[in-house]
Amino acid sequence: MCRFVMYLGEPIALENLITKPVNSLVNQSFDAELRDTLNGDGFGVAWYVPGLDDAPAVYKAATPAWHDRNLRDLSRVTRADCVLAHVRAATPGIPAHEFNCHPFVVDRMAFMHNGSVGEFASIRRDLLALLSDQAFNGIEGTTDSEHLFALYLDCWRRRASAGDAPLDAMTGALEETIATVVRLQHAKGSTSGARLNIAVSDGRRAVASHYADPAPRAAPTLYWHEGRRYVCEGGVVAMVDPDVRSDTVIVASEPLSADPGWEPVPENSMIFVDDDHRVSIRPIGANGASSPPDRGSRTP
Repeated sequence: MCRFVMYLGEPIALENLITKPVNSLVNQSFDAELRDTLNGDGFGVAWYVPGLDDAPAVYKAATPAWHDRNLRDLSRVTRADCVLAHVRAATPGIPAHEFNCHPFVVDRMAFMHNGSVGEFASIRRDLLALLSDQAFNGIEGTTDSEHLFALYLDCWRRRASAGDAPLDAMTGALEETIATVVRLQHAKGSTSGARLNIAVSDGRRAVASHYADPAPRAAPTLYWHEGRRYVCEGGVVAMVDPDVRSDTVIVASEPLSADPGWEPVPENSMIFVDDDHRVSIRPIGANGASSPPDRGSRTP
């Protein structure tokens, strides 16, 4: 399965996430520490530049990340305070194409997924029937992930139009997306389940899920880290003052470093990062329903 990393904090060079750490995202594409899957079916990076545009810039390619010299040069000279990066291991039968590479971006929203929707073909038509014309027409590729994003966008727009606060609209939309997919699978009698590690950000705040259905089925690994500042020197990365809450937050498929402070996101939980980069975690219940938030807590 895929690997990803999401960063919110003071502006840093993209290489401090993507290429320089010993367990950088590029290294995870061919030698991940916690999985033996080769993630060579493309990659993508989305980063935000406040003051220039609310929408992120995106660089994607359907080639392996470890072969892309442009990615190394770009990440060396580009700084951002919000970054989402992803390396892809394609589901068998789904082509390696730029349209299918994450993160997917619409306006200011960036979205990436690690996992799979089992027997997706059996629910695809029913899922598409739920979409607005705007969301339907925005789908360019063939992945289950991009269809999830289309569903998420409809849920988010509906909640934002109803006056929900920005983070509440994002978290509610992701919960609704998960619940809808699980409901569609159950209605079709699918037994393959869903693995839904999803990260989404609008450049100022973010939410991520660590979810698998049925519950005994393990979701891909997901970790988080927070502190005052994230640094990388000589391939060794560390969070400065990891007990400070919190100027910088990282959510990643696996730790980028061996320094203390990396914590697993609990199974079937969501992690939220608000405008001030405060972290909250809450469990996701049966069929994607969530429990009340535990604001500002490091544990669910």
